[in-house]
Amino acid sequence: MKKLLFAGFFLLTFLGQAQETSGTQITVTIPNVPGNEGKVIISLYDEETFMKALPLQNGTSEIKDGKATFTFKEVPAGEYGIISIHDENNNDRIDMEPTGMPTEAYGVSNNPMSFGPPQWSEARFEVSDEPISLEIRF
Repeated sequence: MKKLLFAGFFLLTFLGQAQETSGTQITVTIPNVPGNEGKVIISLYDEETFMKALPLQNGTSEIKDGKATFTFKEVPAGEYGIISIHDENNNDRIDMEPTGMPTEAYGVSNNPMSFGPPQWSEARFEVSDEPISLEIRF
């Protein structure tokens, strides 16, 4: 009988944990993709990984009528930045000129208008337990 009660308790505990989700959603919309060729890659970073390492989460979106949308799920509370690129030729990276300037459109969270590479201080935003919707412009 003890084994049956223990197994039942364990099962209920496990099922309760399996149904919990941690974090919230961030929905990103890019309304001004220049053309419908290729795809849009949308990447979520924290301060440690921004412009230095692989993203925490990565997603792609098809382009429909110059618009792309992607939702990051189960994002824990904290500070994040997003970089998105229009991968026109589907090679899964941003193409660059020999001078280092991008040849494909890109955008960053908070839509900073600056010269040079994106800066964490301009791109960062706060995530709590509420869903967020962001618009990033190319």
